[in-house]
Amino acid sequence: MPILQFAPFSSIVSPAFWHKLTDLKIDVLKLSDESLPITGTYTAGKSITDRETGKEVVLSTNFSVGGDSFDVAQAGRSGELASGLASTSNTITATGSFKNFNTIEEFKSVDKTKFFNDEAQKIWDSIITTKSTAELTRFFLITFADLKKYKYYYWFAFPAFVSKPAWEIGDEGWKDAGDVLSRDDLSSINTQIRSQDTLPAFFLVKRSGLSVSVAKVEEYESFFQGVPAEERIVSFIDPSADPSNPGWPLRNLLAYLHALYPKETTAVLVLRWRDNEITTATPNTHWKSQVGTVFLSGDAATTTEKPSAVGWERNPQGKLGARLADLAPMMDPTRLAAQAVDLNLKLMRWRILPQLDLEKVSNARCLLLGAGTLGCYVARALMGWGVRTITFVDSARVSFSNPVRQPLFEFEDCLNGGKPKAECAAEALKKINPGINATGHSMSIPMPGHPISTTSATVLEQAKADVAKLEQLFEEHDAVFLLMDSRESRWLPTVIGASKGKIVINSALGFDTFLVMRHGVLEAYEKDGFDMLLKVFNDQKYLEEVAGLDKLKEEGEAALEAVDWDEDEGGEDDF
Repeated sequence: MPILQFAPFSSIVSPAFWHKLTDLKIDVLKLSDESLPITGTYTAGKSITDRETGKEVVLSTNFSVGGDSFDVAQAGRSGELASGLASTSNTITATGSFKNFNTIEEFKSVDKTKFFNDEAQKIWDSIITTKSTAELTRFFLITFADLKKYKYYYWFAFPAFVSKPAWEIGDEGWKDAGDVLSRDDLSSINTQIRSQDTLPAFFLVKRSGLSVSVAKVEEYESFFQGVPAEERIVSFIDPSADPSNPGWPLRNLLAYLHALYPKETTAVLVLRWRDNEITTATPNTHWKSQVGTVFLSGDAATTTEKPSAVGWERNPQGKLGARLADLAPMMDPTRLAAQAVDLNLKLMRWRILPQLDLEKVSNARCLLLGAGTLGCYVARALMGWGVRTITFVDSARVSFSNPVRQPLFEFEDCLNGGKPKAECAAEALKKINPGINATGHSMSIPMPGHPISTTSATVLEQAKADVAKLEQLFEEHDAVFLLMDSRESRWLPTVIGASKGKIVINSALGFDTFLVMRHGVLEAYEKDGFDMLLKVFNDQKYLEEVAGLDKLKEEGEAALEAVDWDEDEGGEDDF
C-alpha cells in the first residue's frame, strides 16, 4: 500500500497583519520579546475549473493570519472563542504563539529546534493529559519587524507528529464520499455540523440504520461503543483539495487516535470533509468530500512518549527558511514619511519621556509670525516633533542674504525680486514632508510708533484688514510664536494672544536686554477694537497712558528722588 502523504499548509499574511504588528510593536511590546497568543484560519480545500482545458485546478492549502489575529486570540483567552474552533460558519480558527524579535541577529540565531520542540510538546501534552483536540491545529510564528524600512521577516511552523511506521492508504485510495455514504447521509452530516455554534475542526460520524450522527472526537469511546469498526468514521475539515493528499491537520488527528486508542485505530476510515459551504443540499448537489481507509502496521502498544515532529514552512524557493514581506512599495510615500516621523518620536518617548502625549503635539496648530532665521529653524523643529499644521506670516521677500542663514530658502528663491517669504517657507516645508499642512500669508503687522495715515482710505483699510486677518489667524491656531525682527512688531500679537487666551511664545536673537511687555490695554482693546489700536499706532503717549506706563515712570522717578544717597565726605572716589 502507498504511504500516506500530507499537503502542508501555505501561509497567507494579510497586509493588515503587518500594520497591526507595527502598532503593537510601537505601542504595546516596545522592547519586549515575550510570546503572545495569536490565531489563524483555514477553510476546506478549494479547486477551480480551467475554462480553456476544463480540468480541475487544485488551489493551495492556505492558512491565513490578518489584522484581527491578535484580537481574536485575546478574545479566546477570555473565553469568548473556543480554541481550535471557527469564528465563522466556514472557517476553522487555530490558536498558536507569536514571538517578535528586536533585532535581525536575534531572529536568525534563536534556537529554532528548541522553540519548535517546546511548541510540539504543548500539543502532545494536550493529547495525553486532557485528551483534547483543541491543540491539534496549533502553530507558531516568529518575526522580525524592520519598521523603518517596512520589511518583515517571518517564519511559520505547523508542528505535526511523525508516525513510525508510516500511515498507508488503502489500495482503493481516496473515493468520493458518495460512494460510501448516501446523499441523505452527507446532507445530514452537513446539517449537524453547521448547526453547531462553531464549525468543528474534527468530528466523529457513525451510521446507525438509516441515519447518521455526529460527535466530538473527545467522545470516541462512548460514541463508538458497540459500533463495528467498519461503521466508525473519523472526519476533519480538510484544507487540501488534492485528491491524493489530505491536509496537514490529519497528521495530528491520527497521532491523537493512535496515542489514546492504539488497538482500535490500526485501520481508520477517514472522511475528508470539504462541503461545509453547502447551506442547503439538493438532488443536484455535487459533494466534494472524500473517504478512504488508512492503515498502520506494526506495534499497537500504548505509549506516552512524544514522537518526533515536523512542520517548518518552506520559503518560496522550496527551502527551509524565513520569508520576507516588503511593504514599502505598497505604501504611499507621503504616508511613509508621516509614519517615519511618528516612529522616531515614539522611539524617543520610550527612552526619554514616556508620559509625552504625541497625539496632542501632532494636532497642535502653530502660527509662526516671522519667516526669517528664527521662523525657519522653529518650523523645522516643530516639524521634527510631529506638528502637522504650521502657518507663516511675513511681509518680506527672500533676499540674497537669506539662504545661507535660513534653511527653508534657496538661491532660486531670491531671483526676480525674491519670492514672498511666508509662502516660500510653507512650500519648502511641503517638499520636506508632503504630509504637512503648511500655509503662508504675506501681510504686515501694525506697530506702535509707526503711524498709519488716517487721510488715506486705502492705507487705513489695509491696516484694518491686516489686524482682522491677524485676529482670525489667532482664533484658528493653538500656539503662536513671535519670531519677528523688532520689539515693536511683537506688541500687537501679544495683546491679541492675551485677549484670546492663546499660548504666545516669544523668541528673539540679538536683543541685549529682556523684553518685558505690559498688557494693560486689554480692556480698551476688547471694548474699542481697531479704533483703540489706531490711537496706539499714531500716538505713543496714548499707549503710555492707557497702559499705565506714564504713572509707572512717575512712580519710579519719585522713588529715586526719595532715596537718601550717601555721599563720601572725603569727596574722593572709592576706586
